[in-house]
Amino acid sequence: MRSLDLSTAVWRKSSYSNTDGGECVEVADQFPGLVPVRDSKVSDGPALVFGAVSWASFVAGVRGGEGLSVTG
Repeated sequence: MRSLDLSTAVWRKSSYSNTDGGECVEVADQFPGLVPVRDSKVSDGPALVFGAVSWASFVAGVRGGEGLSVTG
């Protein structure tokens, strides 16, 4: 698998991120067919990269009320 250079990525905070500093997700839009995602609280940390179709399915599920609760 090849590496994706995200050094020039322009990140935007998801509209689904809350405003109290928790659950903050950022995405970069300028990679055709791919959607890099990172935790905005750890901007120099790793990013996950999803296929655009998979990401769109995830977003549709969130919008449709399908939730995932992670505790720990």
